[in-house]
Amino acid sequence: MPSDDRLQRYADLALRVGLNLQEGQPLVLSGSAESRPLLRALARGAYRLGARAVVVDLHDPALGRLGIEEVREAYLDEVPDWFVQARVRAVDAGAAQLSLTDADPFLLRGVDPARLARRMQAAARARRPYLERVGAHKVNWLALGAATPAWARAVFPELAPDEATERLWEAIFATVRLDAPDPEAAWRDHVAALEARAAALNRARFAALVFEGPGTELRVGLAQRHVWKSAVAEAQNGVRFVPNLPTEEVFTAPDPERVEGVVTSTRPLNIGGTLVEGLRVTFAGGRAVELEAARGLEAVRAVLATDAAAPRLGEVALVETPNPVFDRGRLFLNTLYDENASSHLAFGRAYPDTLGLTEGDDAALTAAGGNASTVHLDWMIGSPEVDVWGERADGARVPLMKRGRWVDAAR
Repeated sequence: MPSDDRLQRYADLALRVGLNLQEGQPLVLSGSAESRPLLRALARGAYRLGARAVVVDLHDPALGRLGIEEVREAYLDEVPDWFVQARVRAVDAGAAQLSLTDADPFLLRGVDPARLARRMQAAARARRPYLERVGAHKVNWLALGAATPAWARAVFPELAPDEATERLWEAIFATVRLDAPDPEAAWRDHVAALEARAAALNRARFAALVFEGPGTELRVGLAQRHVWKSAVAEAQNGVRFVPNLPTEEVFTAPDPERVEGVVTSTRPLNIGGTLVEGLRVTFAGGRAVELEAARGLEAVRAVLATDAAAPRLGEVALVETPNPVFDRGRLFLNTLYDENASSHLAFGRAYPDTLGLTEGDDAALTAAGGNASTVHLDWMIGSPEVDVWGERADGARVPLMKRGRWVDAAR
């Protein structure tokens, strides 16, 4: 476990740079029991910043597995929505939301895939009112990593448990620039660079992106109303915040009906404890029509069977490699980190702000030309071997990334 001082510095960076907690604002913290030291540091930091109240949602991920394996068949598709109502009321009351990502990546390994898919769909339905509010940035929110022994064991299986946990903490701290001489200044510079990149792409108004690399020849049409977003979001309460620490991406909304070609994943993907490797997807008319994988294909198929829009894209993100996440040289087995290692796509739901929306319901997304699926599955397609072009409406192409790096940054 990191020293109390180091953990507090991490918590303070998250609260000030990520969440941008405001004086007098309530805060809801969510994390597992194993993350209590960080939760305490976050609560301490929040009160020092003037939080009106700090409420902690402490949970045990293993209980979620029991709910999938042991619940009777007749109740498997029922996840009561009343447990979500407290979180909905908190958001409506203006409470900031900070959730720790700290679970065992392989917690659900071995669970019956059919039961898992049904339970996930039921949970998505129950959580929709909350997720729509968060997705539309009704309040400032943050997803933040916390090392736990189970997660560390999955990432560093060759190390003793204590050493693995320490290594994971150090990796997490490196990805958020905690050891920079002035971490907050480092983040101001980083955020400004990502904002400038998104602004340039918005001025360019490309009609499509083209990816080329080993096993990849893909054209991703962009939604007519697409907006490029970066590290910073602005909540409806007027607070500017960075919803993910770390973050290395600029991202936008594809046209879910204009994706053509073949693309090969460049990094493994963890889906509910199943490691998917060598994923290769063929798109036609925006839909994934052919799937191949060296391992874990059925897990992907289960996600894409969730609803009719799941096999279509809802996000395309550009990430320069190398970067502090990519440089760890290790798969984190956690989407918050792994998606920031390289450029990526996401099957399923679009983010409302990438379509210029302030509402996140299905009707608004569909009307804006976005994907309104209930799922969102990120998978990595970028690497130092992948080139990216921006394609204008007349078919002219402009080089954006060469061998994983922004063209202008590589000169």
